Amino acid sequence: MVLKTFGWSFAVTALGLVAAVLIDGWTAFGIVLILSILEISLSFDNAVVNAGILKKMSAFWQKIFLTVGILIAVFAMRLLFPVVIVAISASLGPIEAVDLALNDANRYQELVTDAHPSIAAFGGMFLLMIFLDFLFEDRNITWLTWIERPLARLGKVDMLSACIALIILLGTALVLAPKAHLHAGSADKTETVLISGVAGLITYLVVGGFSGFFENRLEEAEEREHAAEKEAEATGKKISAGALVGKAAFFMFLYLEVLDASFSFDGVIGAFAITNDIVLMALGLGIGAMYVRSLTVYLVRQGTLDDYVYLEHGAHYAIGALAIILLVTIRFEVNEVITGLIGVVLIAWSFWSSVRRNKALETSKSATASVHG
Repeated sequence: MVLKTFGWSFAVTALGLVAAVLIDGWTAFGIVLILSILEISLSFDNAVVNAGILKKMSAFWQKIFLTVGILIAVFAMRLLFPVVIVAISASLGPIEAVDLALNDANRYQELVTDAHPSIAAFGGMFLLMIFLDFLFEDRNITWLTWIERPLARLGKVDMLSACIALIILLGTALVLAPKAHLHAGSADKTETVLISGVAGLITYLVVGGFSGFFENRLEEAEEREHAAEKEAEATGKKISAGALVGKAAFFMFLYLEVLDASFSFDGVIGAFAITNDIVLMALGLGIGAMYVRSLTVYLVRQGTLDDYVYLEHGAHYAIGALAIILLVTIRFEVNEVITGLIGVVLIAWSFWSSVRRNKALETSKSATASVHG
Protein backbone atom coordinates (compact mmCIF):
# COMPACT_ATOMS: atom_id res chain seq x y z
CA MET A 1 0.00 0.00 0.00
CA VAL A 2 2.77 2.45 0.95
CA LEU A 3 4.86 1.68 -2.14
CA LYS A 4 1.81 1.86 -4.40
CA THR A 5 0.79 5.26 -3.06
CA PHE A 6 4.23 6.80 -2.55
CA GLY A 7 6.01 5.10 -5.47
CA TRP A 8 5.89 8.16 -7.70
CA SER A 9 7.09 10.34 -4.84
CA PHE A 10 10.12 8.09 -4.28
CA ALA A 11 10.89 8.15 -8.01
CA VAL A 12 10.57 11.94 -8.29
CA THR A 13 12.77 12.34 -5.20
CA ALA A 14 15.52 10.22 -6.74
CA LEU A 15 15.36 12.05 -10.07
CA GLY A 16 15.20 15.48 -8.41
CA LEU A 17 18.21 14.84 -6.16
CA VAL A 18 20.26 13.43 -9.04
CA ALA A 19 19.36 16.49 -11.13
CA ALA A 20 20.45 18.75 -8.26
CA VAL A 21 23.85 17.06 -8.06
CA LEU A 22 24.30 17.40 -11.83
CA ILE A 23 23.35 21.10 -11.69
CA ASP A 24 25.59 22.27 -8.85
CA GLY A 25 27.04 19.32 -6.96
CA TRP A 26 26.36 18.27 -3.37
CA THR A 27 25.56 21.81 -2.23
CA ALA A 28 22.55 21.81 -4.54
CA PHE A 29 21.68 18.32 -3.26
CA GLY A 30 21.49 19.67 0.30
CA ILE A 31 19.43 22.72 -0.75
CA VAL A 32 16.87 20.61 -2.62
CA LEU A 33 16.59 18.19 0.31
CA ILE A 34 16.00 21.05 2.79
CA LEU A 35 13.41 22.64 0.51
CA SER A 36 11.58 19.30 0.21
CA ILE A 37 11.38 18.96 4.00
CA LEU A 38 10.26 22.61 4.29
CA GLU A 39 7.43 22.07 1.82
CA ILE A 40 6.23 18.90 3.53
CA SER A 41 6.24 20.48 7.00
CA LEU A 42 4.42 23.60 5.81
CA SER A 43 1.85 21.69 3.75
CA PHE A 44 0.90 18.74 5.95
CA ASP A 45 -2.32 20.52 6.90
CA ASN A 46 -2.96 20.91 3.17
CA ALA A 47 -2.89 17.11 2.79
CA VAL A 48 -5.45 16.62 5.57
CA VAL A 49 -7.86 19.23 4.17
CA ASN A 50 -7.45 17.90 0.62
CA ALA A 51 -8.15 14.37 1.85
CA GLY A 52 -11.51 15.51 3.21
CA ILE A 53 -12.49 16.57 -0.32
CA LEU A 54 -10.71 13.84 -2.28
CA LYS A 55 -12.42 11.01 -0.39
CA LYS A 56 -15.66 11.99 -2.14
CA MET A 57 -14.06 11.39 -5.55
CA SER A 58 -13.53 8.15 -7.47
CA ALA A 59 -10.24 6.21 -7.67
CA PHE A 60 -9.78 7.54 -11.22
CA TRP A 61 -9.86 11.16 -10.09
CA GLN A 62 -7.60 10.36 -7.19
CA LYS A 63 -5.04 9.16 -9.74
CA ILE A 64 -5.56 12.31 -11.83
CA PHE A 65 -4.97 14.38 -8.68
CA LEU A 66 -1.72 12.49 -8.06
CA THR A 67 -0.42 12.69 -11.65
CA VAL A 68 -1.83 15.58 -13.70
CA GLY A 69 -2.49 17.55 -10.52
CA ILE A 70 1.13 17.36 -9.42
CA LEU A 71 2.27 18.78 -12.76
CA ILE A 72 0.00 21.77 -12.17
CA ALA A 73 1.19 22.09 -8.57
CA VAL A 74 4.90 21.92 -9.45
CA PHE A 75 5.10 23.83 -12.71
CA ALA A 76 2.26 26.33 -12.24
CA MET A 77 2.75 27.22 -8.57
CA ARG A 78 6.33 26.29 -7.68
CA LEU A 79 7.96 27.43 -10.93
CA LEU A 80 5.70 29.81 -12.86
CA PHE A 81 3.98 31.56 -9.93
CA PRO A 82 7.10 33.37 -8.64
CA VAL A 83 7.93 34.43 -12.19
CA VAL A 84 4.41 35.77 -12.79
CA ILE A 85 4.52 37.69 -9.50
CA VAL A 86 7.79 39.33 -10.54
CA ALA A 87 6.44 40.13 -14.01
CA ILE A 88 3.32 41.82 -12.57
CA SER A 89 5.00 43.68 -9.70
CA ALA A 90 7.91 44.93 -11.80
CA SER A 91 5.85 45.53 -14.97
CA LEU A 92 8.02 43.12 -16.94
CA GLY A 93 7.13 40.90 -19.87
CA PRO A 94 7.03 37.13 -19.24
CA ILE A 95 10.24 36.52 -21.22
CA GLU A 96 12.06 39.28 -19.32
CA ALA A 97 10.88 37.84 -16.00
CA VAL A 98 12.10 34.34 -16.92
CA ASP A 99 15.45 35.75 -18.06
CA LEU A 100 15.75 37.65 -14.77
CA ALA A 101 14.95 34.51 -12.74
CA LEU A 102 17.60 32.47 -14.56
CA ASN A 103 20.35 35.05 -14.99
CA ASP A 104 19.99 37.60 -12.17
CA ALA A 105 18.88 35.64 -9.12
CA ASN A 106 19.61 38.42 -6.62
CA ARG A 107 17.51 41.02 -8.41
CA TYR A 108 14.78 38.42 -8.90
CA GLN A 109 14.72 37.71 -5.16
CA GLU A 110 14.49 41.44 -4.40
CA LEU A 111 11.45 41.81 -6.64
CA VAL A 112 9.72 38.80 -5.05
CA THR A 113 10.45 40.20 -1.58
CA ASP A 114 8.92 43.54 -2.60
CA ALA A 115 5.83 41.69 -3.86
CA HIS A 116 5.48 39.77 -0.58
CA PRO A 117 2.94 42.14 1.10
CA SER A 118 0.42 41.62 -1.70
CA ILE A 119 1.05 37.85 -1.81
CA ALA A 120 0.72 37.54 1.97
CA ALA A 121 -2.47 39.61 2.07
CA PHE A 122 -4.10 37.59 -0.72
CA GLY A 123 -3.06 34.17 0.61
CA GLY A 124 -3.65 35.13 4.24
CA MET A 125 -7.23 36.23 3.60
CA PHE A 126 -8.03 33.16 1.50
CA LEU A 127 -6.75 30.80 4.21
CA LEU A 128 -8.34 32.85 6.99
CA MET A 129 -11.75 32.43 5.37
CA ILE A 130 -11.26 28.66 5.19
CA PHE A 131 -10.48 28.62 8.92
CA LEU A 132 -13.32 30.93 9.94
CA ASP A 133 -15.94 29.05 7.93
CA PHE A 134 -14.79 25.82 9.56
CA LEU A 135 -14.82 27.40 13.01
CA PHE A 136 -18.36 28.78 12.67
CA GLU A 137 -19.81 25.58 11.19
CA ASP A 138 -22.09 23.50 13.41
CA ARG A 139 -20.86 19.87 13.55
CA ASN A 140 -21.64 16.77 15.54
CA ILE A 141 -18.04 16.05 16.55
CA THR A 142 -16.05 18.83 18.21
CA TRP A 143 -12.43 18.80 19.34
CA LEU A 144 -11.97 21.94 21.47
CA THR A 145 -15.61 21.93 22.53
CA TRP A 146 -15.35 24.96 24.82
CA ILE A 147 -14.36 27.03 21.77
CA GLU A 148 -16.21 25.32 18.94
CA ARG A 149 -19.69 25.01 20.45
CA PRO A 150 -20.17 28.75 21.23
CA LEU A 151 -18.65 29.77 17.89
CA ALA A 152 -20.91 27.36 16.03
CA ARG A 153 -23.90 29.14 17.58
CA LEU A 154 -22.46 32.49 16.50
CA GLY A 155 -22.00 31.05 13.01
CA LYS A 156 -25.75 31.26 12.46
CA VAL A 157 -25.24 34.99 11.84
CA ASP A 158 -25.07 35.52 8.07
CA MET A 159 -21.70 36.55 6.59
CA LEU A 160 -20.02 36.57 10.01
CA SER A 161 -16.82 35.00 8.63
CA ALA A 162 -16.50 37.65 5.92
CA CYS A 163 -17.11 40.46 8.41
CA ILE A 164 -14.45 39.22 10.83
CA ALA A 165 -12.01 38.64 7.96
CA LEU A 166 -12.53 42.21 6.71
CA ILE A 167 -12.00 43.61 10.21
CA ILE A 168 -8.72 41.67 10.47
CA LEU A 169 -7.71 42.90 7.00
CA LEU A 170 -8.46 46.50 7.95
CA GLY A 171 -6.40 46.15 11.12
CA THR A 172 -3.53 44.62 9.15
CA ALA A 173 -3.64 47.43 6.59
CA LEU A 174 -3.65 50.14 9.27
CA VAL A 175 -1.10 48.62 11.67
CA LEU A 176 1.26 46.39 9.67
CA ALA A 177 1.10 47.64 6.07
CA PRO A 178 2.41 51.21 6.71
CA LYS A 179 5.82 49.73 7.55
CA ALA A 180 5.78 46.68 5.28
CA HIS A 181 9.00 44.69 5.06
CA LEU A 182 10.87 45.15 1.75
CA HIS A 183 14.35 44.13 0.63
CA ALA A 184 15.69 47.67 1.03
CA GLY A 185 13.89 48.57 4.25
CA SER A 186 10.20 49.35 4.61
CA ALA A 187 7.46 51.20 2.76
CA ASP A 188 3.78 52.06 3.08
CA LYS A 189 1.83 49.24 1.41
CA THR A 190 -1.57 50.04 2.90
CA GLU A 191 -3.39 50.32 -0.42
CA THR A 192 -1.66 47.25 -1.85
CA VAL A 193 -2.53 45.12 1.18
CA LEU A 194 -6.17 46.26 1.16
CA ILE A 195 -6.65 45.54 -2.54
CA SER A 196 -4.84 42.17 -2.39
CA GLY A 197 -6.70 41.13 0.76
CA VAL A 198 -10.09 41.97 -0.76
CA ALA A 199 -9.06 40.05 -3.89
CA GLY A 200 -8.22 37.04 -1.70
CA LEU A 201 -11.61 37.27 0.00
CA ILE A 202 -13.45 37.54 -3.33
CA THR A 203 -11.49 34.59 -4.71
CA TYR A 204 -12.47 32.49 -1.71
CA LEU A 205 -16.15 33.41 -2.03
CA VAL A 206 -16.17 32.58 -5.75
CA VAL A 207 -14.19 29.34 -5.39
CA GLY A 208 -16.16 28.35 -2.29
CA GLY A 209 -19.43 29.00 -4.08
CA PHE A 210 -18.43 26.87 -7.05
CA SER A 211 -17.06 24.09 -4.83
CA GLY A 212 -20.33 23.98 -2.87
CA PHE A 213 -22.27 23.83 -6.12
CA PHE A 214 -20.15 21.00 -7.51
CA GLU A 215 -20.23 19.12 -4.22
CA ASN A 216 -24.02 19.22 -4.36
CA ARG A 217 -23.84 17.97 -7.95
CA LEU A 218 -21.72 15.04 -6.78
CA GLU A 219 -24.23 14.16 -4.07
CA GLU A 220 -27.14 14.43 -6.51
CA ALA A 221 -25.29 12.25 -9.01
CA GLU A 222 -24.65 9.61 -6.37
CA GLU A 223 -28.32 9.57 -5.44
CA ARG A 224 -29.35 9.24 -9.09
CA GLU A 225 -26.81 6.49 -9.67
CA HIS A 226 -28.07 4.63 -6.60
CA ALA A 227 -31.68 4.97 -7.81
CA ALA A 228 -30.68 3.81 -11.30
CA GLU A 229 -28.96 0.75 -9.87
CA LYS A 230 -32.10 -0.17 -7.95
CA GLU A 231 -34.18 0.26 -11.11
CA ALA A 232 -31.72 -1.89 -13.05
CA GLU A 233 -31.98 -4.63 -10.45
CA ALA A 234 -35.76 -4.53 -10.66
CA THR A 235 -35.98 -4.51 -14.48
CA GLY A 236 -32.86 -6.51 -15.30
CA LYS A 237 -31.55 -3.75 -17.62
CA LYS A 238 -27.98 -2.53 -17.78
CA ILE A 239 -27.34 1.14 -17.15
CA SER A 240 -24.56 3.56 -17.99
CA ALA A 241 -23.78 5.68 -14.93
CA GLY A 242 -20.97 7.89 -13.82
CA ALA A 243 -20.83 10.56 -16.54
CA LEU A 244 -22.24 13.27 -14.32
CA VAL A 245 -20.06 12.16 -11.44
CA GLY A 246 -17.02 12.47 -13.68
CA LYS A 247 -18.02 15.97 -14.82
CA ALA A 248 -18.69 17.15 -11.28
CA ALA A 249 -15.49 15.49 -10.05
CA PHE A 250 -13.54 17.40 -12.70
CA PHE A 251 -14.64 20.72 -11.24
CA MET A 252 -13.92 19.49 -7.73
CA PHE A 253 -10.44 18.65 -9.00
CA LEU A 254 -10.07 22.24 -10.19
CA TYR A 255 -11.14 23.45 -6.75
CA LEU A 256 -8.45 21.28 -5.16
CA GLU A 257 -5.87 22.90 -7.43
CA VAL A 258 -6.94 26.40 -6.39
CA LEU A 259 -6.84 25.31 -2.75
CA ASP A 260 -3.34 23.91 -3.22
CA ALA A 261 -2.28 27.19 -4.81
CA SER A 262 -3.30 29.14 -1.71
CA PHE A 263 -1.29 26.77 0.48
CA SER A 264 1.80 27.11 -1.69
CA PHE A 265 2.30 30.84 -1.04
CA ASP A 266 4.19 30.39 2.23
CA GLY A 267 6.36 27.61 0.82
CA VAL A 268 7.38 29.62 -2.23
CA ILE A 269 8.13 32.74 -0.20
CA GLY A 270 9.94 30.77 2.51
CA ALA A 271 12.11 29.05 -0.08
CA PHE A 272 13.85 32.35 -0.82
CA ALA A 273 15.33 32.24 2.68
CA ILE A 274 17.25 29.17 1.52
CA THR A 275 18.00 29.83 -2.16
CA ASN A 276 17.14 32.24 -4.96
CA ASP A 277 17.91 29.68 -7.69
CA ILE A 278 14.55 29.17 -9.42
CA VAL A 279 15.51 25.71 -10.72
CA LEU A 280 16.61 24.33 -7.35
CA MET A 281 13.54 25.91 -5.79
CA ALA A 282 11.24 24.15 -8.26
CA LEU A 283 13.01 20.81 -7.67
CA GLY A 284 12.84 21.01 -3.87
CA LEU A 285 9.31 22.35 -3.58
CA GLY A 286 8.17 19.97 -6.33
CA ILE A 287 9.47 16.93 -4.44
CA GLY A 288 7.75 18.16 -1.27
CA ALA A 289 4.51 18.81 -3.14
CA MET A 290 4.63 15.27 -4.53
CA TYR A 291 4.78 13.80 -1.03
CA VAL A 292 1.92 16.01 0.09
CA ARG A 293 -0.18 14.68 -2.81
CA SER A 294 0.74 11.07 -2.04
CA LEU A 295 -0.05 11.63 1.64
CA THR A 296 -3.45 13.02 0.70
CA VAL A 297 -4.30 9.88 -1.30
CA TYR A 298 -2.91 7.67 1.48
CA LEU A 299 -5.15 9.33 4.08
CA VAL A 300 -8.15 8.76 1.83
CA ARG A 301 -7.44 5.11 1.05
CA GLN A 302 -6.64 4.25 4.65
CA GLY A 303 -9.75 6.00 5.94
CA THR A 304 -7.54 7.92 8.36
CA LEU A 305 -9.88 10.89 8.68
CA ASP A 306 -12.71 8.56 9.66
CA ASP A 307 -10.55 6.76 12.23
CA TYR A 308 -8.93 9.89 13.68
CA VAL A 309 -11.79 12.34 13.68
CA TYR A 310 -9.94 15.32 15.15
CA LEU A 311 -7.25 15.44 12.43
CA GLU A 312 -9.35 17.69 10.23
CA HIS A 313 -9.88 20.03 13.18
CA GLY A 314 -6.14 20.22 13.85
CA ALA A 315 -5.46 20.91 10.18
CA HIS A 316 -7.92 23.81 10.10
CA TYR A 317 -6.45 25.33 13.27
CA ALA A 318 -3.06 25.07 11.54
CA ILE A 319 -4.56 26.87 8.55
CA GLY A 320 -5.78 29.64 10.83
CA ALA A 321 -2.31 29.96 12.37
CA LEU A 322 -0.73 30.05 8.92
CA ALA A 323 -3.16 32.77 7.78
CA ILE A 324 -2.27 34.98 10.75
CA ILE A 325 1.45 34.34 10.25
CA LEU A 326 1.19 35.34 6.58
CA LEU A 327 -0.44 38.63 7.57
CA VAL A 328 2.15 39.26 10.28
CA THR A 329 4.99 38.71 7.76
CA ILE A 330 3.81 41.79 5.88
CA ARG A 331 5.81 43.77 8.44
CA PHE A 332 7.82 41.25 10.48
CA GLU A 333 9.98 38.31 9.43
CA VAL A 334 8.87 34.94 10.83
CA ASN A 335 11.23 31.99 10.62
CA GLU A 336 9.90 29.17 8.44
CA VAL A 337 10.80 26.64 11.14
CA ILE A 338 8.30 28.32 13.49
CA THR A 339 5.62 28.28 10.79
CA GLY A 340 6.17 24.60 10.08
CA LEU A 341 6.35 23.58 13.74
CA ILE A 342 3.06 25.28 14.63
CA GLY A 343 1.24 23.23 12.00
CA VAL A 344 2.97 19.99 13.00
CA VAL A 345 2.24 20.53 16.72
CA LEU A 346 -1.45 21.28 16.14
CA ILE A 347 -1.94 18.25 13.90
CA ALA A 348 0.04 15.98 16.26
CA TRP A 349 -2.10 17.23 19.16
CA SER A 350 -5.31 16.51 17.23
CA PHE A 351 -4.01 13.03 16.31
CA TRP A 352 -3.19 12.27 19.96
CA SER A 353 -6.66 13.50 20.99
CA SER A 354 -8.20 11.21 18.36
CA VAL A 355 -6.25 8.23 19.70
CA ARG A 356 -7.44 8.99 23.24
CA ARG A 357 -11.03 9.29 22.00
CA ASN A 358 -10.82 5.93 20.21
CA LYS A 359 -9.44 4.24 23.32
CA ALA A 360 -12.19 5.75 25.47
CA LEU A 361 -14.83 4.50 23.03
CA GLU A 362 -13.33 1.00 23.03
CA THR A 363 -13.24 0.96 26.83
CA SER A 364 -16.86 2.11 26.96
CA LYS A 365 -17.95 -0.58 24.48
CA SER A 366 -16.08 -3.27 26.41
CA ALA A 367 -17.68 -2.16 29.67
CA THR A 368 -21.15 -2.15 28.08
CA ALA A 369 -20.59 -5.60 26.57
CA SER A 370 -19.46 -7.05 29.92
CA VAL A 371 -22.52 -5.61 31.68
CA HIS A 372 -24.91 -7.06 29.11
CA GLY A 373 -22.95 -10.32 29.06
